[in-house]
Amino acid sequence: MSVTTNNNKKIFGFSVLRRIFKFVKPYWLHFFLSLMLAILLAVITPLRPYLIQLTVNKATHKGMAVPGMLQWLLGSTNITNAGQFIYAITVLQILLLLLETAMRFLFTFLTSWLGQSVVKDMRVTVYSKIMSLNLRQFDTTPIGTLTTRTINDIESINDIFSDGLIPIIADMLSIVVIFVVMFWTNWQLTLISFIPIPLLLIATYYFKESVNKSFIKVRNAVAALNAFVQEHITGMQVVQAFAAEEREFEKFKKINKEHRNANIKSIFAYSVFFPIVEIVLAVSMGLLVWWLARKAGLNPGKDQNLAGELVAFILYLNLIFRPLRVIADKFNVLQMGMIAAERVFKVLDNDDVTTPQPDKGGEGSPAFIAPPLDHGGALPIRGEIEFDHVWFAYVDDNYVLKNISFSIKAGETVALVGHTGSGKTSIISLLNRLYHIQKGAIKVDGLNIEAYDLDTLRGSIGVVLQDVFLFSGSVMDNITLRNPAITEEQVVQAANIIGVHDFIMRLPGGYGYNVMERGNTLSMGQRQLISFIRALLYNPSVLVLDEATSSIDTESEMLIQHAIDTLIADRTSIVIAHRLSTIRKANKIIVLDKGEIQETGTHEELLALGGFYSKLHSMQFEKKKSAAV
Repeated sequence: MSVTTNNNKKIFGFSVLRRIFKFVKPYWLHFFLSLMLAILLAVITPLRPYLIQLTVNKATHKGMAVPGMLQWLLGSTNITNAGQFIYAITVLQILLLLLETAMRFLFTFLTSWLGQSVVKDMRVTVYSKIMSLNLRQFDTTPIGTLTTRTINDIESINDIFSDGLIPIIADMLSIVVIFVVMFWTNWQLTLISFIPIPLLLIATYYFKESVNKSFIKVRNAVAALNAFVQEHITGMQVVQAFAAEEREFEKFKKINKEHRNANIKSIFAYSVFFPIVEIVLAVSMGLLVWWLARKAGLNPGKDQNLAGELVAFILYLNLIFRPLRVIADKFNVLQMGMIAAERVFKVLDNDDVTTPQPDKGGEGSPAFIAPPLDHGGALPIRGEIEFDHVWFAYVDDNYVLKNISFSIKAGETVALVGHTGSGKTSIISLLNRLYHIQKGAIKVDGLNIEAYDLDTLRGSIGVVLQDVFLFSGSVMDNITLRNPAITEEQVVQAANIIGVHDFIMRLPGGYGYNVMERGNTLSMGQRQLISFIRALLYNPSVLVLDEATSSIDTESEMLIQHAIDTLIADRTSIVIAHRLSTIRKANKIIVLDKGEIQETGTHEELLALGGFYSKLHSMQFEKKKSAAV
């Protein structure tokens, strides 16, 4: 099952939310503290308008009862004196404002910190999962898509905490508390001012749906952009070599245009929604003023607190509409975070993985777990290898290896020979469990490879591929793979044994030379020489080698041949051979064609047989001789 997902439907599942909150458990104290702050802010929010109402009434000499708690807070202030009362209320307002500001800062910081902490842990979990996926997943999933899942989608999950779930809870609590205070103050005025609210709720619903669809398209477009840019920057040499810049640029512009169009649709929705909110607020205030003016007109001589109520209710409405302006947007942020979480969990739920621990109930004998080894120590695997009627396919039943059976004794060198696509690389990929076979068994020292601890198995098999991947960094880093147990002295000693120390020292900076991304500043031959040192340092019991086929200079050719001779000595070696000298030194040659073994024997035996290998030998090596002449 590929980790790619084209999810275009609305997703909000509480099962997904529960899974997200499993990552919150280590930070439960911060989560509950943020909820408590949300409740306190909801309680504090309507206090300032209420105090302003008291102040206006006192300033206009209208009578209004002062609650006992407020009288206690004001202390010795003479509440019958308008000047003292207004001064004391103003000071209290400032203190209340400072307290609310501090609480809002703490609330915002806590929710953002919580989101980033969850994102950190989740990103580690996802990356760990990606590293455990079988190579089949990377064959079928664009790298840009996995990059989007690991970075963009997980970052969207942060928004669930910083701009989604907890802020929505805080806003809803605030709206409820303000509504209760308004209803307690004057229930008739509250109902009158809330007459336009249903229109706002309808507008909010359509806005949320419209923006949600646009956001989904934006997410898909971002994933497509990441995949396209990643692939084409990596393959820029091919694009430029075949003068395909214009065609590929047109493809990029098309994907980029889709991204822009998706964003424009969401911008359009925002442009329509926010003016509607302002109109509804204006209508509510208009109804508020009309009702109070009507009330004052009907009872002109009656002592009423209309001025204070008017000011307070205008402030209450603003406090209610402030979160209503953004609550639909926050719901979309929450929903997009849930969609991103759904995509991330599809990666985490992918069961196409290589289990590090041995399969204790699998075919073969009891599980074998080797003891931990010191660097350079003797490895527990001797190197006897057996392929027993192995069938393997990358996709469904399109088998690339068919009924492959052969055995290799410890210390033997076996050369795999055949046309391109005959299955040579597939065989060496199966040996260290990069892929799973469909039928048959592969055994090392008589045990099924599924019975070995994965680290033990792969630590005992050294791999030197034709296309060597080097990471951005120094030569030393690429040799040791940043393993702190490997010292510089050991690296230099291994380089001298292989015979490439002088070559490395000629590079600017020697072992500190930066090879850049993928080792692009080095030739293919030079990259393979570095990988030889890496293989020797780990002292594997089994060596898997894919010889370089490209033309390399004479010096590198001599160094590579010396390195190969050094590496294959006294250890089991499987070589995808392209050099006649390597083939002749092999104890056994296995000739492959179309995923099947055609012939097996030594160089001389197969030439004398006059069969498939003899023809292949004539086509490949005799032509090279004539070309050299």
